Amino acid sequence: MSGSGNLLRHASSPYLLQHADNPVHWRVWGAAALTEARETNRPILLSIGYAACHWCHVMAHESFEDAEVAAEMNALFVNIKVDREERPDIDHIYMAALHAMGEQGGWPLTMFLTPAGEPFWGGTYFPPEPRWGRPSFRQVLCAVAEAFHAGNDAIRNNVAQLRRTLHAAAAEHPGVMVGPDLLAAAARTLLAATDPVLGGMRGAPKFPNPAIFRFLWQHACRTGDAAMADAMHLLLERMSQGGIYDHLGGGYARYSTDAEWLVPHFEKMLYDNAQILDLLSLAHAARPNQLYAQRAAETVGWMFGDMTAGPAFAASEDADSEGEEGRFYVWTQAEIDTLLGPAAPAFRAAYDVTPAGNWESHTILRRVTPAGDAAAEAGLAASRAILREARARRVRPGRDDKVLADWNGLAIAALCRAAAVFAQPAWLDRAGAAFDGLLAAMARPDGRVDHAWRLGRVSAAGLLDDQAAMARAALALFEATGDPARLAQARHLAEAADAWFAGGGSYFTSASDAADLPLGAESRPRTIADSATPSGNGMMAEVLARLYHLTGEEAFRTRARAVITAFAGLGARLSAAPTLLAAADLLEAGTVAVVAGDPADSRTRALLRVALLAPDPAVVVLRAPDPEAVPPLHPAHGKTAAGHGAAAYLCRAGVCGLPLADPAALGAALRSPA
Repeated sequence: MSGSGNLLRHASSPYLLQHADNPVHWRVWGAAALTEARETNRPILLSIGYAACHWCHVMAHESFEDAEVAAEMNALFVNIKVDREERPDIDHIYMAALHAMGEQGGWPLTMFLTPAGEPFWGGTYFPPEPRWGRPSFRQVLCAVAEAFHAGNDAIRNNVAQLRRTLHAAAAEHPGVMVGPDLLAAAARTLLAATDPVLGGMRGAPKFPNPAIFRFLWQHACRTGDAAMADAMHLLLERMSQGGIYDHLGGGYARYSTDAEWLVPHFEKMLYDNAQILDLLSLAHAARPNQLYAQRAAETVGWMFGDMTAGPAFAASEDADSEGEEGRFYVWTQAEIDTLLGPAAPAFRAAYDVTPAGNWESHTILRRVTPAGDAAAEAGLAASRAILREARARRVRPGRDDKVLADWNGLAIAALCRAAAVFAQPAWLDRAGAAFDGLLAAMARPDGRVDHAWRLGRVSAAGLLDDQAAMARAALALFEATGDPARLAQARHLAEAADAWFAGGGSYFTSASDAADLPLGAESRPRTIADSATPSGNGMMAEVLARLYHLTGEEAFRTRARAVITAFAGLGARLSAAPTLLAAADLLEAGTVAVVAGDPADSRTRALLRVALLAPDPAVVVLRAPDPEAVPPLHPAHGKTAAGHGAAAYLCRAGVCGLPLADPAALGAALRSPA
């Protein structure tokens, strides 16, 4: 057996530690807990959440902290807690099972399993008393345990059906290579689902959905379709002025509960802010906007100031403080008036501050007036500084300071682009330091990078997304700096993905040596659809495509095509995988900007800056300080030795154009649809 009592005190995850004092006899996911379930013939109650999750806190307070509820849980079940951010592979398996039951997903995820870990029933939040047409949690506990021990046929049938569904979900769907027609159809489908007035996707709640808008943006760069580019500009403008944005401290909340970006669930996640920073950079590169520059600087300031953890960046900040959602962030008019004095009327008008408030008798700050003149904006900035200082004296929300390799990979890549677009070389330095620090703490001798690190120890093995996001970050550092060591790091991570995660043409989420997956090796998840973060297979396809464009090595092209065609049989359903679609476009229609010349030459530097400012995500930058720097298999090999001095060569579909020595001409060529 695992032992008695609550065993979460031995965990390093902040989420698990939040539950370490519950009277529930929680176990961590692993062989010991599953063995205990088999030996005692008790079903498993699996509860999955994350540290910044508001409804996870609510259910914990209502049920898991209640001694009577805990006693029933302890008597009837083996209770296992999982941090979904630490074990996204486990979360994916059981969230897929919940969806297969026809239930809407979310967290906390509450699943009931056989002692072998097979799911048979579940839900999300359960109230302590019958409410909203839902049974109480205690009613659920008794009914599920009774059905399990009675050998209920429905449970046996559910187990068998869910096994089949999970195995089918991990299958590939081979087809022919994705072409322009499918890309265009997917882009039209996604564009039709956007909100043309409020930005983002239609309806509520509203999530940023960065992968969708990045794909639409890339398609607009390829085709010149202004509507798709405008959809991203509208998203960024509305979010950046709405309540989902923290106007005092920087950073975007995870999502808005309403359709107009006013009321967020106030948790702030590293992955959202990393991807939004990337979108801000792309949009600003195409159409400079002071709003984008300001939000990028403030968001990076939040990352550097509040989110630094160990070698890199922390995972998230909570929604709650002092037991209330949003308490740290909201205001009353009386507070504003007292703090700002004569400056209060102008601030109230700009940020929607009213006596009644705009949310539960309080005000969530949002910008509702257009930008004023320099003096007016300086006055508002001074007011924000006063409020920020006052807010700093409040009890802060909790911070989940574990370091996740995949989320940090997203942040590092975004900082590389933002550093170039906003002319902030210190951001690039920080990106490189974070990458090196993370590898020092989390790299394995076999080439893999682990997934989660906190307080000097690794708490979860690496997944596909970690290898892919970190390889992508290494390539971003290589393009930004020209350091060949970065290209070598990307190669090694891609090789690790092939060695430990490949299966068929694509990749599994979990490594081949993962020892604690439920339902056996055949249940290894394989994902292609993007969620709040890009899918591992989509990112790997992008990494392989970039490696092909940077090296000219056909093996990378072959591997990238294999990943893409492994799912091409999904046809129209690939609109759920915009990262994979963007990778297909990059592979077949991407542009390589080869910049040749002495790095110390001002003409070379000017060309490099223009290349790095390209607003098209499918532009790859290769530096050629000397002819030998161009790989022998690259289509530009030999061209840079022609004596043209500082010049750029644009290579598309394996053919390189004439040298461009004028930065303006290079910029125009990079902005024209391919």
